[in-house]
Amino acid sequence: MIQGMRPLVHPSIEDITVEGILHALSDPVRVAIYAELAASAGATICSNFLQVSDRSIPKSTLSQHFRALREAGLVRSERHGVEMRNVTRCKEIERRFPGLIAAILNAHSVQATGRAGDTRRKPAPRKTKAA
Repeated sequence: MIQGMRPLVHPSIEDITVEGILHALSDPVRVAIYAELAASAGATICSNFLQVSDRSIPKSTLSQHFRALREAGLVRSERHGVEMRNVTRCKEIERRFPGLIAAILNAHSVQATGRAGDTRRKPAPRKTKAA
């Protein structure tokens, strides 16, 4: 380990909570990162996420997002030189909380698809009086 580097915290599967998962994935950037990680076949390095949902993410902010995902138990990270490789813990979480991650990722996909064409807020429908 490089001197001065803190060890990475990965909670045991028994210590992962629904509340921790929901909190970590309540941030739109983190849920987008996690959705991409879950869709990837293997380990993904952090720098692949410097652009998320058409936004530039500073490296320091990206590090904080990955730390939140790691501490919630959603990803496992491993240092390889200057790179940090990340994989999801979807299979472990699926055994502990069946259907939770799939439901969250599906809802994220529906929401992202619904917003894709028009980012303007739509006005609320008018109420009409019954005749």
